[in-house]
Amino acid sequence: MSIPADLKYTKSHEWVRLEADGSVSVGISHHAQELLGDMVFLENPTVGRKLAAGEECAVVESVKAASDVYSPIAGEVVAANGDLEGAPETINQDPYAAWMFRLKPDNAADLDGLMDATAYAAHVESEAH
Repeated sequence: MSIPADLKYTKSHEWVRLEADGSVSVGISHHAQELLGDMVFLENPTVGRKLAAGEECAVVESVKAASDVYSPIAGEVVAANGDLEGAPETINQDPYAAWMFRLKPDNAADLDGLMDATAYAAHVESEAH
């Protein structure tokens, strides 16, 4: 399973990447897309929406199930990846390149509370048992 070391992760299987401009990109992990299967639909949060940490903010649907996506930290949505809405299968091809939305964090230090790759790998392993 692919778990890039330069990203942060949530228990609900979102990945988070800090961008050069201070925003954070959010997507779902390889593990999450593997569990869901072939993606057929995606609904992103609207730009300008304020999100609380842990708030349901997006939906991904696959041939197997629909799943909510949660905001990893509090912040304002500054971009949504419209390309994914027309081609949600891109998430299956490369989940770490297929960012869903970007947030301007209310507090960048909140990223420190997310899991690193090692902790996320252990979390995934613990769920498997």
